[in-house]
Amino acid sequence: MDTQQRFEADKLIESENGMLYGEYLQLDKILSAQRLLSEVHKATVPDEHLFIITHQAYELWFKQIIFDLDWIRAVFSNHMGLDESETLGIIKRLNRIVLILKVLVEQVMVLETMTPLDFMDFRGYLCPASGFQSMQFRDIEKKLGLKLENRSILKTCDQNKDKEIEENPTETDLSLAELVERWLERTPGLEENGFNFWGKYKKNVESLLNMYYNATLDAKTDCEKQKRMADYERRKATFDSVIDITLHESLVQRGERRFRHKALQGAIMITFYRDEPRFSQPHQILTLLMDIDSLVTKWRYNHVLMVQRMIGSQSLGTGGSSGYHYLRSTLSDRYKIFLDLFNLSSYLLPRGYIPPLSSKIRSQINLHRDYISQTNDDLSA
Repeated sequence: MDTQQRFEADKLIESENGMLYGEYLQLDKILSAQRLLSEVHKATVPDEHLFIITHQAYELWFKQIIFDLDWIRAVFSNHMGLDESETLGIIKRLNRIVLILKVLVEQVMVLETMTPLDFMDFRGYLCPASGFQSMQFRDIEKKLGLKLENRSILKTCDQNKDKEIEENPTETDLSLAELVERWLERTPGLEENGFNFWGKYKKNVESLLNMYYNATLDAKTDCEKQKRMADYERRKATFDSVIDITLHESLVQRGERRFRHKALQGAIMITFYRDEPRFSQPHQILTLLMDIDSLVTKWRYNHVLMVQRMIGSQSLGTGGSSGYHYLRSTLSDRYKIFLDLFNLSSYLLPRGYIPPLSSKIRSQINLHRDYISQTNDDLSA
């Protein structure tokens, strides 16, 4: 807001013609938007009011999440990279999304004050409405990066409504997951002709595996040797899957990994050097992305339990879905958007095997940060 705009805003506040609280929030629209179908049918069920209010509150919070996601995605879309002020802004908004999701998770408990019999009294009036038809929640999933092929297939009676839901225009936008993937690929220190983190990582993985193999040979009994050999083979297979790009790409094709190989390298590097000032904020971003994924899963889980409690596990949903069974299918790993971040601990090395940062790479990291800040200053001049 510039000086003139601020002056006009202050002048409006001081005038007697300024908006009142209810006018500013348009409470006349919001507070009159609860239409009880049971009341329309002359059989008023008081708990239907709670049901409507709760879901309207969900949709308002969904709108705020979408608002913040769009801002974050716009910042990540900058091909020149992020400067420190933008990184702080991303952390602030990701953290706000996390806090909103915590509210949504707890909000399920308010709805559970309604008993199954209370719900049964007005449930019949809801058909064919269903929470599956929440366009905003599906927008959130798409903007975060959940791909259509990873969804469980939902068959309903009204195929035209299904088509309308699937044709949401945000499907063609770059999701947050795609933008984060591109950002991770630009992690300073991955360059082969520079610090070459990945080359050092592979070398140290080989040394670590040799240590485990030698420990196998030192076993005193056949039983202990078999146990150590099994442990060695398991560790080797895990590291091979992340080092061998062909194996990695096959896992991506099977849906067991999400990021491209270089992006995964960047995530591992940030995790190793998270205590370094340059990587502290990027590590916070990765942690918050996992928090968001976790809380969406917790919200789904609480929703599944509530549905089972209200209608059991055999009843169909009001929108024609299988109800409980469909919702339970959304708890699988294929619904995790940042699955690779959750699995990073599988590829970590003991501190003694982490390649130390040289003074040269420390200097390059600082220069990289200063270059991005200077470039953004030049563009805004």
